[in-house]
Amino acid sequence: MRLDDAEESSNVEDRRGGRPGRAVAGGGIGLVIVAVIVMLMGGDPSKILGAAQGSGGMTRESSVGPGVDDEGKRFVSKILKETEDVWTDIFRKNGRTYAKPKLVLFTGQVESACGMADSAVGPFYCSGDNQVYIDLGFFKVMRDKLGAGGDFAQAYVIAHEVGHHIQNLLGRSSKVAKARQTSSETEANAMSVRLELQADFYAGVWAHFAKDLKIDGQDIEEALNAANAIGDDKLQKQAQGYVVPDSFTHGTSAQRMRWFTKGYESGDVKQGDTFATRSL
Repeated sequence: MRLDDAEESSNVEDRRGGRPGRAVAGGGIGLVIVAVIVMLMGGDPSKILGAAQGSGGMTRESSVGPGVDDEGKRFVSKILKETEDVWTDIFRKNGRTYAKPKLVLFTGQVESACGMADSAVGPFYCSGDNQVYIDLGFFKVMRDKLGAGGDFAQAYVIAHEVGHHIQNLLGRSSKVAKARQTSSETEANAMSVRLELQADFYAGVWAHFAKDLKIDGQDIEEALNAANAIGDDKLQKQAQGYVVPDSFTHGTSAQRMRWFTKGYESGDVKQGDTFATRSL
């Protein structure tokens, strides 16, 4: 992937640098698992925001002021701009206007329309304010704790969260939220899985059309490695030694890789209706 000549988005808000040395709840492998499960992917922020507050152990957050991590901010801005260009074009071809989301950078904690979020929840999308929230420290967790490093693995995270924005614009998110209210926990989890896999598919569609980035096979391998690393089955196996399929909320490693690949190879948004297929 080449970003040298890529343009930056003007829709990035930098909220980093508040309250130096603030204590962040959580730590160790527990923090990693919480972050990963929510990671790619948004999930349901209203249910998870602040979930890590009750965990034991405290780890100190270093102060990062706006502009300090300029390289990270530039990277995120360029990837966001590429998603804006691709989805603007796709929406236009389908007779619609794409409303660009804002991406908020934060450290430690952040306030969104979905509530207060600790960095432990990982990147997330809030449908209440149409914004993606990312603590750049999470990319280090991906690389060091999950073995999911690489620039395109990070781009995949951003593209997945933007995928949730697409779902929100198309009305899918609200339909699922309404259906979940009258569903059993198992049924609600199953709907969440389909929502997450569709966001993976949309990330693949974006990669298909992001020609300016000159994406190659190694980049796609990085994305697939990330998708594999955060499958519900793999995470549960690592955390507790066994899996509980009814509790899955994001999909298995194989499912996540399959739907990203389908989006990347087809580039056809019409092939991404994860709610209309029996086989995921």
